[in-house]
Amino acid sequence: MPTNIRPMSSSQGVGRKRIILGVTGASGALFARRTLEMLEADARVEKIHLVISGSGLRLLRDELDLEVSKSAEIPVALAGHPTPKTEYLLDSDIGASIASGSYAVAGMVVIPCTTGCLAQIAAGISGTLIERAADVCLKQGRKLILAVRDAPFNRIHLENMLRAQAAGAVIFPIIPTFYHRPRTLDDLVTQFCCRVLALLDLEQPEQFRWQGEKSRD
Repeated sequence: MPTNIRPMSSSQGVGRKRIILGVTGASGALFARRTLEMLEADARVEKIHLVISGSGLRLLRDELDLEVSKSAEIPVALAGHPTPKTEYLLDSDIGASIASGSYAVAGMVVIPCTTGCLAQIAAGISGTLIERAADVCLKQGRKLILAVRDAPFNRIHLENMLRAQAAGAVIFPIIPTFYHRPRTLDDLVTQFCCRVLALLDLEQPEQFRWQGEKSRD
């Protein structure tokens, strides 16, 4: 576990959460890695259902040099340490637990999220497990966060964002912040992932919170 990620005690949250983590092929594998690390380290999280699309697996290979041919080893390779909470599910497994609304989860985040995955979700098309799990979250009124990673956005992308947002999704493009004065790439990635998890009611101690100009120092 990275030294800058501190485990959260169970007293800092209510209940134990099941979270779905989807990874698709838009650039930004570091964000997926840090999100998984934080979820594993958080005592408020009971289980993580990790689903990676075919293009997402290629992303992990290309950006993180991970070996992705053995499914059972992917969570550990991605997190860089044992992942006892994580269940790895194939994106083709549409019969998995998370494909049903009767299986309770606290929410889902797709990070990074391709504009193609966004389009499928916005259109209500459930051809893969990631898309089906996202559709289930929307129909059940559960949190769904789509960390879209692309630029520039064309009109189709923007209209799909509006449709997904109107259905209940949170559109959270991967746009780093700088007001917390990051010194490293890791600082940028961590701050963004902290903000994502806060939307799932999993606020992290590493998150910088703006206190106003007078309190900035």
